[in-house]
Amino acid sequence: MAVQIEKPEKPIGLAFVMHGRGGFKEQPYVRAFVQPFLTNNYTVITFDATKSLGESEGSFGDCTLTDYYADLEDVIAWSKAQSFYREPFILCGHSLGAMCATLYAENNSGKIKALAPISSMVSGRLDYDTYRPEDIADWRKTGWQTTIGYSSGKVKKLKWSHMEDLMKYDLLPEAHKLTMPVLLMSGEFDGDCKHQEILLQAIPGPKELHIIPGAPHTFKSPEDLKAVAEIMDQWIKALK
Repeated sequence: MAVQIEKPEKPIGLAFVMHGRGGFKEQPYVRAFVQPFLTNNYTVITFDATKSLGESEGSFGDCTLTDYYADLEDVIAWSKAQSFYREPFILCGHSLGAMCATLYAENNSGKIKALAPISSMVSGRLDYDTYRPEDIADWRKTGWQTTIGYSSGKVKKLKWSHMEDLMKYDLLPEAHKLTMPVLLMSGEFDGDCKHQEILLQAIPGPKELHIIPGAPHTFKSPEDLKAVAEIMDQWIKALK
């Protein structure tokens, strides 16, 4: 697995940042998350999940949330033996990566200083319901979903087994464990935007939700990326 470590001169903390489904650590939106942490003197760990479009092994078509979550666990476990490791740390992720980060926080709340699930998937059922019935029928019948990567331009084909796996997961039943500060963010035109409100209501601890006007699920434009980075920076500065 390809892992990148970025350390400021005088680090005061540690953050893990995870890309979304089929993403990679160099994507502009990932860098928009990373830079505010570096500016605020956090060591930042990014990585390419297996079965993504990055440098790590595996085929994107085979990816599942179970795989991505195991990758996050592996990276954190590896980091424990490194000199930069410290607890509690911050978790940040986008989309499927955000769901993984939140699951980890629910399962290991004592290790987490703060959590930033951006454009997060909330449950398999809610994600399923964002698709048109005919698209679900075609995906199930053919066994494949075909899309185009926005930054890579590559054709991405994803197996139906991805949805079957995703249906096993739901952040809401254990959201009461999220007592650490939580930053939620979404684009106005993200199909999952309303799901962020549902998750927000289930979180008992300090929380905030920011909707980026006119933005899609994956932040792309310079204006959107700047807005995301500024919100991240303000939130990080406010953490104690």
